Amino acid sequence: MAENNPDLHGPPDGVDEETEVKPVVAVVGRPNVGKSSLVNRIIGRREAVVEDVPGVTRDRVAYDASWQSQEFTLVDTGGWETGVSGLAGVVAGQAEFAARAADAILFVVDATVGTTDADEAVARVLRRSGKPVVLAANKVDGELQEADALALWNLGMGEPFPVSALHGRGTGDMLDAVAAVVPQTPEREEDEDEDAPRRIALVGRPNVGKSSLLNRIAGEDRVVVDATAGTTRDAVDEIVELGGKPWTFIDTAGIRRRFRALQGADYYATVRTSQALDRAEVAVVLMDVSEPLAEQDIRVVEQVVESGRALVLAFNKWDTLDDERRYYLEKEIDRQLSRVSWAPRVNISASTGRHVERLVPALETSLAGWDTRISTGRLNGWLKELVAATPPPVRGGKQPKILFATQAAARPPQFVLFTTGFLEDNYRRFIERRLREDFGFHGSPIKLTMRIREKQGKGGGRKAARGSTRRDWRR
Repeated sequence: MAENNPDLHGPPDGVDEETEVKPVVAVVGRPNVGKSSLVNRIIGRREAVVEDVPGVTRDRVAYDASWQSQEFTLVDTGGWETGVSGLAGVVAGQAEFAARAADAILFVVDATVGTTDADEAVARVLRRSGKPVVLAANKVDGELQEADALALWNLGMGEPFPVSALHGRGTGDMLDAVAAVVPQTPEREEDEDEDAPRRIALVGRPNVGKSSLLNRIAGEDRVVVDATAGTTRDAVDEIVELGGKPWTFIDTAGIRRRFRALQGADYYATVRTSQALDRAEVAVVLMDVSEPLAEQDIRVVEQVVESGRALVLAFNKWDTLDDERRYYLEKEIDRQLSRVSWAPRVNISASTGRHVERLVPALETSLAGWDTRISTGRLNGWLKELVAATPPPVRGGKQPKILFATQAAARPPQFVLFTTGFLEDNYRRFIERRLREDFGFHGSPIKLTMRIREKQGKGGGRKAARGSTRRDWRR
């Protein structure tokens, strides 16, 4: 994502209401009731540290999980106790933060011990939260212990689901209940056929050589080429072989700056260009280096980034440059395209075929960055170290905290930060820059948004979340 351009970062306040994010389920309960064991059972692997002593888990740790096609983020927490101080109080505070951040809560109680004062205190807090709660009666390893689970009805949290994190007994019914109360995530589109050619849109302002480049790649005259600007008015799909593999190239009409002012065929040509970007996975923005970079060139780049497509910058007619023009061109690129310095760059000549083969590694690099997905656990481990080394700046006398993060989507990569306050633009750009440095994302825009926890009002009430259906978070 561009580093200094608000237009390329979404809404100026950094809060995006349209980003789809997986529901969050917080696993809470007093110490040593088997929360981490249950988390391991749900995610199907031993990731959460488990030991038969209380207080092993101290931080919030997030994991990707799914059940019956319903995906969600599972947040393991430390033991939640009320009225404690010191380290135990910090751990309890972390658990309470996680509960406030969640869309649903999995409340774990040790059925063999029964209801304790600590369980009842946590239950009171959860009831006030208004969040849907699923009560898991853990350590019910057989039918003899099921009677112990029934006694947990007196917590007032609804039906207790008898489960055994150790053996997996009853976890299916419990997860059915969790899936029923979390917001439904839209079904993912089926993955593209791995053998299908990747889709590339050739875009740029009129008469920069897009059709000439396609003809050069194809090795024959597939589309009309003429010196008159705007010859191409239809998006033309061509499957061609480049670098030993097939690609689907979409040759488009030139993008013009103010398409609303265009008339007739030119207007519809620009509309079709936008549609071509929608169908593409990566866009090659072609620029004519024999002329100074124009505002229209920058607008084309911005349109590609806003569309969320991977990006390659191709500078055409490079063979026509003399030393003086090359010097000034580099200055123009540094000044006007610094916002997309993450995009691969190729210097080519569509008319002679010079260095056209270099498009292949550039396209592969951009598509790899566009496809990249980071697991929730790895992302939060990285984020914890980053924030510890460079905390968010104080705003309004208070320092916002980042509770946890998740990658909501790939193609393009979209990240959501769950915070206790607003993160300044500079700090979000810092996080984006470090994401690129540590995980790559070469050639792909990054979308970084926030979910900010609303402050509690007097009497424990919460302010209505602006632009959100959830009670205590705004996007």
